[in-house]
Amino acid sequence: MSSDTGMHLNQHPADRGGAFGGGQQNLASTPAQKKAAAKAIEDHIEPDTKKAGDYADEATSGVVKAFDAKDGHGWLMSSSVKKARKTWDQQVQALMNRLGAEKTALRSTSSLFTNTDLGVRAGVQGVRTPSALDQY
Repeated sequence: MSSDTGMHLNQHPADRGGAFGGGQQNLASTPAQKKAAAKAIEDHIEPDTKKAGDYADEATSGVVKAFDAKDGHGWLMSSSVKKARKTWDQQVQALMNRLGAEKTALRSTSSLFTNTDLGVRAGVQGVRTPSALDQY
């Protein structure tokens, strides 16, 4: 086996990035940073996303009306624009749902870690929460 690979079974390749080496060094953020990120989602990203979705709805409404007004000759294009608009609306709604979920997750992470820490402390101190398996 060649020794120039620089990798051993009991070590990770620190210089290559990825899950164990390199990569993002500041993944864990403070509660204040998480709060600020949730606020940015709520104050800017969600409203701006909604505005962009509404703007596209207004623009495509005009296009649909224009094609519908062409004495029936634009009906094919009108239906295509309507389908594209429906798809756009679904994608905007999915993004809004995702943003809401991310905002909620950012705000609840602190309490999740706190509850986990309290649970670990209770376990270390010998205080154990009852389990459903205790009755067996």
